[in-house]
Amino acid sequence: MIDRADFLARFGGVFEHSSFIAERALDAGAVALPLTAAGVHAALVEAFRTASEAEQLGVLRAHPDLAGRLAIAGELTEDSRNEQAGAGLDRLSPAEHARFTELNTAYTEKFGFPFIIAVKGLTKDDILAAFEARIGNTAAAEFETAKTQVERIALLRLTAALPGE
Repeated sequence: MIDRADFLARFGGVFEHSSFIAERALDAGAVALPLTAAGVHAALVEAFRTASEAEQLGVLRAHPDLAGRLAIAGELTEDSRNEQAGAGLDRLSPAEHARFTELNTAYTEKFGFPFIIAVKGLTKDDILAAFEARIGNTAAAEFETAKTQVERIALLRLTAALPGE
């Protein structure tokens, strides 16, 4: 049997500041023992994909800007801070930081949520290239792309939390 409090403590933050995803997955009986990254991910993604569009948008909006004001103020979640640092976003030159700020602003104004990308394994140049390419997407295409990226981030976080599969 899965202990609810333990499960939510471990996996409630996998979808950034959106513990309702883990709660719904657990309540739906979609989580099975033994806990594996793939199994928990499938349950969480199902809960995310069946959430309302407004709830999905809320999950997207819960993500921080890349190299944005929360990073500067030291207010990112531990996962986000580690992910951004791993991609070198904590070591941007002033010109690079200005470009990220400019793109963050334009992207959020266009789509209504921050640019989201699973940064693990990417460099700051890879991220900038994706940023510049995706800002030209339609709203519908970018909403789907952002949701896919959120799901990828969740899988990476789960793989780190449940090693040894």
